[in-house]
Amino acid sequence: MINSDLIKLRRELHANPELSCFEFETAKIIKGFIANHHPTEIIENIGGTGFAIIYRYPKKGKSITIRCELDALPIQEENTFNHHSKKAGVSHKCGHDGHMAIVSGLVYWLKEQPFKCGEVVLLFQPAEENGRGAKMVVKDERFRKLKTDYLFALHNIPKVPLHEIIVIEKGFSAEVQSFIVRVKGKKSHASEPENGINPAFTISKIISSFSELEVIEPEDENFTLITPVHINMGQIAYGISPENGEIHYTLRTWSSEKCLILKTKISSTIQKICQTNGLNFEIEWLEYFPASANHIECNSHIIKAATKNHLKIYERSYPFKFGEDFGWFAKEYKTAMFGLGAGINTPALHNADYDFPDEIIETGITMFKSVISNILQG
Repeated sequence: MINSDLIKLRRELHANPELSCFEFETAKIIKGFIANHHPTEIIENIGGTGFAIIYRYPKKGKSITIRCELDALPIQEENTFNHHSKKAGVSHKCGHDGHMAIVSGLVYWLKEQPFKCGEVVLLFQPAEENGRGAKMVVKDERFRKLKTDYLFALHNIPKVPLHEIIVIEKGFSAEVQSFIVRVKGKKSHASEPENGINPAFTISKIISSFSELEVIEPEDENFTLITPVHINMGQIAYGISPENGEIHYTLRTWSSEKCLILKTKISSTIQKICQTNGLNFEIEWLEYFPASANHIECNSHIIKAATKNHLKIYERSYPFKFGEDFGWFAKEYKTAMFGLGAGINTPALHNADYDFPDEIIETGITMFKSVISNILQG
């Protein structure tokens, strides 16, 4: 049975979305909801606007962190239902509102548990969408002092049947690195391009060369996707042959090692092409999402939880291609992230008409309850 208070909370969060690093009202709504559920401790301002709700039991034992995300996206919502976004150009199109409702819903259960030892940390993390939040949390001394043993998270996955649990042995999501290539030639009259260095040919060579580096079959361990997302060159002035141009990309691999090799290849390719054509260049690397690895022990707890609750398990053979900054936690802790089916007919993530399905809130809570019980009673 779906808790009506959690649906109300989820829809309030949906109606009041906030962008990465500015989730002040979102945090206030969540803390107001949890205040009456008697946590042992609340740690404020972790990694910026983030915070942790902690339930400690009588004796020292294993520490389990359940993480969700606070931020929304810079997308104008198309939906017209009553809980649609009140903020122009900002909306919850990745389901973080639903993830927060799931993690918040654990407080009803945690405050009543007779566990003899251990602690549970409910982590509300800022700035997932720009890749900064998890890194800021990992570096925050207040979080590090918790010395958590396990970190778990979920992500809803549209186009997968409702309530289905997706587990991935290799890891949940790709290594993602965005970057900008800026090239500088020499301006001239458009009637005399030979007196300048127009960057158009160099840009086209870079695009062509990058496409040759791709391995687009996701089941290949050398999977490599290099996607151009923005190109800018010159100005709308038909008498001028331009000097400046830039290309924006994201690259995706299955591991940090492959990503590092690819970045070296990209840098040398750009250098060779620009030197050949007489252009200066610079590369700016930004918005980095480490690959989100799944620890074998943590993954086993997820499978046990799904089996115990008679939920269908889909064992996916390769990670999702999107970025997830949960990978920052995987660098230092035992972690695992699983997918939760959001329905075959639910619009895809980041679509303007997407909305988190309320019926899977209880499924997410049930999974986390079983994971926590397996560890603290084990």
